[in-house]
Amino acid sequence: MLHLLMSPGAARTVRGLIGAVVETATDAIRSVIAPAALVAEQSTPAVEAEAPATVEAPDPAGLFTADELPAVEDIERAALGYDLAADSARSADRAKRKHRKLLDRLPAGTYGTWHVRRVASNRQTVDLDKVRAIFEEHGLGDVPMRDNAPSLRVERIVTAADVETLTEAAA
Repeated sequence: MLHLLMSPGAARTVRGLIGAVVETATDAIRSVIAPAALVAEQSTPAVEAEAPATVEAPDPAGLFTADELPAVEDIERAALGYDLAADSARSADRAKRKHRKLLDRLPAGTYGTWHVRRVASNRQTVDLDKVRAIFEEHGLGDVPMRDNAPSLRVERIVTAADVETLTEAAA
């Protein structure tokens, strides 16, 4: 049980649950001490800019039919694996960025057992500034753009049993 609470995905869930519990407890205490201030605070619209609402993308082609759906346990296992892999990828990206700050400033050469060099990339991207200039020059209007493919987002649902387990573990 303890190893589950130590995984990166569980750590995020635990932090989220603890934050929700602390916020609820804070509101409960404030409601006893200064109930009018709490009501006024909750009724006043937030001044901060809120995050834009998530826009649901249409499902892509080739999805499972109702008869082909795998067992819920298999789906949960795949979602957990995906979440843990995403955490590992984010952690690896942060580590790469940290180390790259030093490596980017080195001239090409051999340093101990490592050879640092720069190679040309095979990737090419459209030069949108030149394309816009060509469109403007020929009076073609705006450059046509298309949306990117939808991103898969997997999120763990926090249940009452999770809260109860965390409360027991904290006691």
